[in-house]
Amino acid sequence: MKRKITIIGAGTVGATVGYLLVAKNIASEIVFIDINKDKANGEAIDISQATPFLSPSVVRAGDYEDAVKSDIVIITSGLPRKPGQSRTDLAQANVNILKSIAPKITAYAPNAIYIIVANPVDVLTYAFIKMTNIPAKQVIGSGTSLDTARLRTKLSSELRVNPLQIDCNVFGEHGDTSFVPWSLAKVEGVSIEDYAKIITTGREKVEFNKEETETYVKKSGGLIIQQKGVTNYGVAAAVSHICECLYGGVASILCVSVLLNGEYGINDVCLSIPAVLNRKGIKTTLTPNLTEEEQEKLEISANAMKAVISSLDFN
Repeated sequence: MKRKITIIGAGTVGATVGYLLVAKNIASEIVFIDINKDKANGEAIDISQATPFLSPSVVRAGDYEDAVKSDIVIITSGLPRKPGQSRTDLAQANVNILKSIAPKITAYAPNAIYIIVANPVDVLTYAFIKMTNIPAKQVIGSGTSLDTARLRTKLSSELRVNPLQIDCNVFGEHGDTSFVPWSLAKVEGVSIEDYAKIITTGREKVEFNKEETETYVKKSGGLIIQQKGVTNYGVAAAVSHICECLYGGVASILCVSVLLNGEYGINDVCLSIPAVLNRKGIKTTLTPNLTEEEQEKLEISANAMKAVISSLDFN
């Protein structure tokens, strides 16, 4: 079965996504598109030369017309976040970049599922939907899929348990107003609080601080950028996993950025909540019950994103 994925942006994130798609045998064909054609071609050649050790994928550089019949288009193009910058600081500059990309790519791949990765991802996901005629169910922001991975990594360390057994997500903005709905957090069906109380290491009880955990999730991206200049492995793993789920034979539930249409009483903004993904994109969203405090936090996140959106020029 042919699985064609186009990646727009051959920078560190785009290249790492492409490599993982080959390493995990997710795509049979990958096309890199970048304004810097030499960079796109160099990354394509480098990754293609790894295929004898990974999977027999065709990896090449191309232009927008080469995206024809793509199943998935991943947009990573945008200015990267610098040390000290917030994701929303990049908003207008990256909206302008998206303006130049959107009409070109949708002309050749109108039926593709689009995954928006560039920051601020919630704003750009919303902007892409408003700029194009692509149905909202075909547009997914990577959103808090990365934040959720960071959360589970932290909890795995604190609780000394396999991260795959932790059912806990980050809701809202991929940024400062994100939050963890702790009322829904479980370890193999047991609430996080109960698990922390009953599990011991030797005679020492396992404990964790919710506030410190959320701070870690929100700040770790900035710390990575400060120390190595870019985040790429975590986000690339999240994006490749989204692709894997879209190609899956059964529906998968991920916390990704979607256009809200009444969920939790919120409209006309993109935020991360659980969504059911299948081969056609977003099948539906899920709205597990939140506490009153968690509902307020989601509304704060929505209002923050709406404030950024209202300050931007999409035309």
